[in-house]
Amino acid sequence: MQTWFTSDLHLGHHNIIGYCDRPFAGVEEMNAALLDNWNRLVDPDDTVWVVGDFAMGRIEESLGLTARLHGHKILVAGNHDRCWYGHGSRGEEWVDRYLSAGFERIVQGSASVELDDQVSATVCHFPYRGDSHDRDRYVEHRPVDDGSWLVHGHVHEKWAREGRMINVGVDVAGYRPIRATAIAEMVRSASQSLRGEAG
Repeated sequence: MQTWFTSDLHLGHHNIIGYCDRPFAGVEEMNAALLDNWNRLVDPDDTVWVVGDFAMGRIEESLGLTARLHGHKILVAGNHDRCWYGHGSRGEEWVDRYLSAGFERIVQGSASVELDDQVSATVCHFPYRGDSHDRDRYVEHRPVDDGSWLVHGHVHEKWAREGRMINVGVDVAGYRPIRATAIAEMVRSASQSLRGEAG
C-alpha cells in the first residue's frame, strides 16, 4: 500500500487549459488523461491526498468522477473546492456531497503527514507564500511557517519546489500523482542543499 499526493486537477474546468498551458484539446481529453494517469499508478488499497482544487466546471459531472479514481481519497480543501470552509456556510453545505462522491475525509486548513518512517511534513492547499497570481491571496488561510516542510498546491506551474515548499500540483508533476516516498527523498536531498547554502 502506497501513499500519494496530487493537487489542482481542476477536473471539468475548460479555462485552466489555457491558463496553465495544459497540453489538451479540451476538457474531456484533460479529464480522461488525469483519470488514466491516476489509475495507472494508484492501486485500490493506496491512499491519495488531494491537496485542493479537485473539480470545477459542471460540478455534478466533475465531482462525480471521484468514484472512478482508485484508492482511499482524502481532500485537503482548496479555494476552488465548494466544500472549503473559506466559503462559510455555503462550504459546509457541500461537505456531505464530497463525501458521498467518494472522498473518505475532508481536511480543512492543514494537517501533519508522515511521508515515510523518517520524514514528516505539513500539508495544506496554500503555500507559506507565493500564488498562481501576481499577488498572494488568501493570506489568512495560509499555514504558519514554523520551519516544517510543506506539501501544497495552489501555485500551478510556478514551481515544483521553493525552499521548504513542495508543490504537488499536476501542472509540475506530469499530470499525475506523486508517491509520498518520492517527496520524502526530495526533502532529504533538498535539506542537504539548504544546509549547504546556510553554511
